[in-house]
Amino acid sequence: MISTVLHNATIIDGTGRFPYITDVGIVGDRIALLGDLSERDAGVRINCTGKTLAPGFIDVHSHSDELWLALPRCDGKIFQGVTTEIGGNCGTSVAPLHGPGLQRVRRSVKNIGIDVQWRSLDEFFSLVERSGVALNVATLVGLGTTRQAIAGDSERRLERDEVAAQARIVREACDQGALGVSSGLIYPPSMYADLEELCAMAIAAREAGAPRYASHVRDEGDAVVAAIEEALEVGRRAEVTVQCSHHKASGKNNWGKVHQTLSLIDAARAHGIDAYCDVYPYIASWTELATILPPSSRFGGVQATLDRLADPEEARAIALFLSLKQANAWHDMLITEVASAKNARVAGMRMDEIARMWRLPPARAAMKLLLEEQLEVGAVFFKMNEDDVATVLSADFCCVGSDASIRALDGPTARGIPHPRTFGTFPRIFRRFVRQRGTLDIVEAVRRMTSLPASIFGLRDRGRIEAGDFADLVVFDHETIRDTATYEHPYSFPEGIEHVFVNGRPVLLHAEFTNERPGRVLRSGG
Repeated sequence: MISTVLHNATIIDGTGRFPYITDVGIVGDRIALLGDLSERDAGVRINCTGKTLAPGFIDVHSHSDELWLALPRCDGKIFQGVTTEIGGNCGTSVAPLHGPGLQRVRRSVKNIGIDVQWRSLDEFFSLVERSGVALNVATLVGLGTTRQAIAGDSERRLERDEVAAQARIVREACDQGALGVSSGLIYPPSMYADLEELCAMAIAAREAGAPRYASHVRDEGDAVVAAIEEALEVGRRAEVTVQCSHHKASGKNNWGKVHQTLSLIDAARAHGIDAYCDVYPYIASWTELATILPPSSRFGGVQATLDRLADPEEARAIALFLSLKQANAWHDMLITEVASAKNARVAGMRMDEIARMWRLPPARAAMKLLLEEQLEVGAVFFKMNEDDVATVLSADFCCVGSDASIRALDGPTARGIPHPRTFGTFPRIFRRFVRQRGTLDIVEAVRRMTSLPASIFGLRDRGRIEAGDFADLVVFDHETIRDTATYEHPYSFPEGIEHVFVNGRPVLLHAEFTNERPGRVLRSGG
């Protein structure tokens, strides 16, 4: 018997084909039938008249990782219609864990009650499968994580035997299911990898059957063009798919450069390089405040950086660098969260406001905050232009990634003032860039969130509404779907999404959580 019939829905099937109205029948975890099912018996029948039925959205750039264990209901993503997340981005993954990498994960989960019982990716996946999770999960292996396992936080070029050892770690992680590798080339220690090292790791992933390289490129501002060229060169040399993460041009003097970088990606595709990008629909990025520090001040890891910030002579040099580099940007930095209760009040404040409150020059205030919080400070940076965002989104090889982790409205993950993309990314595409700006039509928007990312990352039988595919589905009102989260008030679910199914089981019904955990670990080649 059919377990569920979604009756009289307007189907946008994810492939780019024109919408049509019909019924969809689910049997077990699969889409079994499409057509008139009015005479068929079904366990549950849901009237979808006037509503859109699409494949569940795939978040290609997530940072949930260990939070899949802490918040298995995946509140903030499920309410956006996301049914699959890909983690391990920006060079940092949940495994493999050795030395400094293990300590990093332990620090990151210290306030959310997770016991770090795993070391390998396989062990982590087994924990997720035993505990259950609401959506499907997959991951890349981070080249910052693997480099740290070999050379700690050293900024030096790796020796040949060290590169070979890191490649073995990459192959092992890909053998255990990683979809490919990722780099975060503005973060230590990922930033110390040269082109040869990146190519060697991408080749190792390809040899293990996971031929994908996703990169937070080396520069998203003044040198963004060269940074995209480097990512594409990795794809050319290693013969792997390239995913340029959260593509942008940061800083007013760089606005418009996305036309050039997108042309580079397009030209690479014309020459046989499998190249793509993703974007989030906002004009502010969200990362560590420590990224404003001079790169040399971060040599040697966290403690070495803190020692430099505490040293009077070193601190003067860092303050001078920041005063010159960030002269007109302090108001564009919004602090989102800190590690300790001591400075909790600054979450939601701009950096120049904090400087006035502390009666310090902004550079010194930023350094004081970083020192007191041992670098664990998050910040939103308002450095982008919405016309650029629309330009990137208009490229037919661009998909959607939130660049955010799962959060809930309360509990241990409801800390600080997160970026609104945490709760609003996918609905915002429909409100702002489909209905208001007309950057995309709704059919193309759905394709970018479903079949396109499924094909890039090798997610079999997902991202489309076709008989035999997995029943990852979202039902929404195309006229009212919208984000409600703002920078000032980010803890707010979107509107317009009514039902979400993962592997045939409802995780959201009539905009209410069911507390089901039908998600699966999606391994490379599986």
